[in-house]
Amino acid sequence: MSSGSDSRSAHRRLLALTEPARTLVSAGALAAGFPLLRFAPRGQPHPVLVLPGLMASDLSTRTLRTWLRSLGYPVVGWALGRNRGPTQEVLTELPNLVDRLAREHGTPVSIVGWSLGGIYARRLALRAPRQVRQVISLGSPFALVGRRTDDGSPGSRAFQRYSQLQATNRIPTARRSQPRPLPVPSTAVYSKWDGVVDWRACRQEPGPTSENVAVRSSHLGMGHDPAVLWVLADRLAQPRNEWRPFQRPTGYGRGALFPPED
Repeated sequence: MSSGSDSRSAHRRLLALTEPARTLVSAGALAAGFPLLRFAPRGQPHPVLVLPGLMASDLSTRTLRTWLRSLGYPVVGWALGRNRGPTQEVLTELPNLVDRLAREHGTPVSIVGWSLGGIYARRLALRAPRQVRQVISLGSPFALVGRRTDDGSPGSRAFQRYSQLQATNRIPTARRSQPRPLPVPSTAVYSKWDGVVDWRACRQEPGPTSENVAVRSSHLGMGHDPAVLWVLADRLAQPRNEWRPFQRPTGYGRGALFPPED
């Protein structure tokens, strides 16, 4: 094995080992950054569906949903218990939920998906683009979907562990290093400090209505990281059919929430 590969493996192990501690840092950053979040953008109220990550439930997204509800959006969790992967129940009930929300509110649904939840969100947008307003994924390794190889990340190993519960017709295979843009606006939030999944697998091919946004968060801390919450507020505030790429905030020290641009 080359020294470069050894170095990457060591870095990945370090991120994985420090993931819990850095998640607590994100929680502290939320408390410290809350005054800055008071200036977050607010947009037209429309339904927002929030999907949890692997082996997580709606409890894990409670802070995130509370934040979005405070901005005036009607927000719902998926109400399917613990996320054990793309089971037949998930593949059946999620499209029904999106359809019901779109019909009840008379407008397409924005879907926020954390980790595996973001992979579901992208699949829903491909299946029913007229019912989906936009997709925002948080640390979602969608570039690995359908590949047989294990990339060695803790998230990949966990997904394989529960593979026997997953439906055989689960998710279409991706054959590109960065998947093509969706038929709806999409924002892929990723972090080079992610200790659960490889951040490179969480990016998409940029396009007129697709983008990648970097944050400093740990994987488990994305649900309460102030930069992530700001991105969500900014993206959801976009007028329908008038999507524009994300612009990092600059005033009142808010730019410090984000890492330097590549």
